[in-house]
Amino acid sequence: MPRPIWRGAISFGMVSIPVRLYTATESKDVSFRQLDREDHSRVRQLRWNMELDREVPYDQIVRGYEYAKDRYVILENEDLDKLPLPTKRTIGIQAFVKLDEIDPVYHEKAYYLEPDEAGEKPFALLVRALEAKGLVAVAQVAIRNKERLCALRAPGPDEEGAAHGGGRILLETLYYPDEIRTAQLDPLDLEEVSEEELQMAFTLIGMLEKPFEPEEYHDEYREALMAVINAKLEGVELAEAAEPETAKIVDLMAALRASVEAASRDRDDEPDETADAEPAAAEARAS
Repeated sequence: MPRPIWRGAISFGMVSIPVRLYTATESKDVSFRQLDREDHSRVRQLRWNMELDREVPYDQIVRGYEYAKDRYVILENEDLDKLPLPTKRTIGIQAFVKLDEIDPVYHEKAYYLEPDEAGEKPFALLVRALEAKGLVAVAQVAIRNKERLCALRAPGPDEEGAAHGGGRILLETLYYPDEIRTAQLDPLDLEEVSEEELQMAFTLIGMLEKPFEPEEYHDEYREALMAVINAKLEGVELAEAAEPETAKIVDLMAALRASVEAASRDRDDEPDETADAEPAAAEARAS
């Protein structure tokens, strides 16, 4: 069982729900060591004092806020522990909103919330209420030296299971508005498109539309990287991948028609599971 990274309570009006917080995601990136090209020895990253020309041990590193050029306010761990923040131990629900009102660009990282023994009944009440109303709770919580905006939601009926920690609340930290860079960009002037082009795009989108099945997707870059690593270990030369064709689109309608035709062929090539199921169902009814 993983260890919780945070313990506290959800504050829901006058109700307090003791909870534990767990990380819901993990990176699967392939990691590398930094080596000296000459003899492949490990290279260490040193914390170096430029004034005294010496390495600084990790336990001698302190946090400094630069309030003026080369002038610092030093903050110790004790100072951070004294921050007058109720969110250090409490997830204070401030509002309930619809999930589609939160732009996806605000979502940062996902965590699981589960109740301590004393909070099981009120926790279940909050989960059922969120499910029934189809709402998410907006709150704030201090995790890892930062107060974060967050959204609490209960997995829907089609989301039960390990993928969403069935029965738990999913807490998603959100960026604050001043952390979203898109607001700093000038709006684009989109080119005009014809009604015929738009309808053809609708046709292509309709042929590719289907329910989101995350298990259908995998990290092909990581797989290709591991293939290169294994080939080097075995002394095998891998064939170089062909460059994808990136021809400039001259006739948009022609490109759309070709895309629709390709999508139609791919759909025709897919095995028809219902066709196989129908004779079996008829045979079962006959028996």
